[in-house]
Amino acid sequence: MECGYNVIQEHNDSVSPDICIINTCTVTNMSDRKSRQMLRRVKEKNPNAIVVAVGCYAQVAKKELFDIPEIDIVLGNNEKKDIVEYVEQFLNDNKKEIDIEDVMKSTEFTEFGDVTFTETTRAVIKVQDGCDRFCSYCIIPYARGRVRSRKPEYIIKEITDVVKKGIKEVVITGIHIASYGKDFKEDYHLIDLLEEINKIDGLKRIRLGSIEPLLITEEFVERLSKLDKICHHFHLSLQSGCDETLKRMNRRYNTQQFSEICERLKNTYNDVNLTTDIIVGFPGETEEEFLQTYEFLKKIKFYKMHIFKYSQRKGTKAAVMPNQIDGKIKEERSKKLIELSNQNELEYNKKYIGQKLEVLFEEKKDGIFKGHTQNYIMVHCKTNKNLENQIVEITVEGATEEYVITQM
Repeated sequence: MECGYNVIQEHNDSVSPDICIINTCTVTNMSDRKSRQMLRRVKEKNPNAIVVAVGCYAQVAKKELFDIPEIDIVLGNNEKKDIVEYVEQFLNDNKKEIDIEDVMKSTEFTEFGDVTFTETTRAVIKVQDGCDRFCSYCIIPYARGRVRSRKPEYIIKEITDVVKKGIKEVVITGIHIASYGKDFKEDYHLIDLLEEINKIDGLKRIRLGSIEPLLITEEFVERLSKLDKICHHFHLSLQSGCDETLKRMNRRYNTQQFSEICERLKNTYNDVNLTTDIIVGFPGETEEEFLQTYEFLKKIKFYKMHIFKYSQRKGTKAAVMPNQIDGKIKEERSKKLIELSNQNELEYNKKYIGQKLEVLFEEKKDGIFKGHTQNYIMVHCKTNKNLENQIVEITVEGATEEYVITQM
């Protein structure tokens, strides 16, 4: 690294770090608590180290963190890029109180200059920051600010560069990627960007991160269907299958609209894989409302559902809503939906037994190569061949709830 600093691996017990940086999360009260615990634990383990809290929790709760003696420096999301400068300032004058910028006033995407790699075969490309939706349960707009889109030329250059390094798949992500281009003066949106990315030589796959359902219009799908590198996996953030609950959440669609969106994708891609997020136990969710959600989810038949038990988040409208749901009820509802998700995943995987699929293999672990199809089915392959970072056609021989199996 520059400036005379070196990264020390966490498991290296022979050297104690001089600086410990914790990137905090603030999605739920639980994540806040875990962030505080981590910050204190780091100081206990490295009492002489400078402890730096950065990220979303630091952004929305700077005073709370300033008052924790174990923490030396607190930086918001816009200050992340200048960590070295703030550390050296602290070393020179011991200044703990940093003026954190109000992210709500940020109007441009901040370039950090680094891509986030998830595996040797895949790169996560952040194309926008911020959110203007203000769902009643979510603190993220206050932590990340308003929508700011990254300039297309920077995105294209970054993807071109990582493809030259051997990356075959990119994941297009952001806080609310459906809003990409909203802040541009010119008429330029996510589909325009995807069409440009699709032209990049050497890139094999384009995968989309979590998508606002209302993005999936007829025009969007028509243009998307012409892009041969788009993966047929769409993570549509539903949150509830009950219209009354969706209203309280301040989601901007209803179940009828969502159902039509799913049909639109199913009619376009015969191998489409739909996944989603669901919150159970949202304030006021009656047993009848939960059953409406359950039946709706059975109808849509998502491949996989990420189930979250509602957690009160200080600073959001939902946190002070009446009729907060008991934790035991949340647990029971969560278990029911997890069971349904597992059933759907197994059923979906089984239908591919005997079929040929193309897999991008990402890693070898315990003698098994693991990878994903373009529609996001996990594949386990036992072989003596080296398949890492290769796209290989396989025949599915078996299936479990989590993956399909093949040998070669």
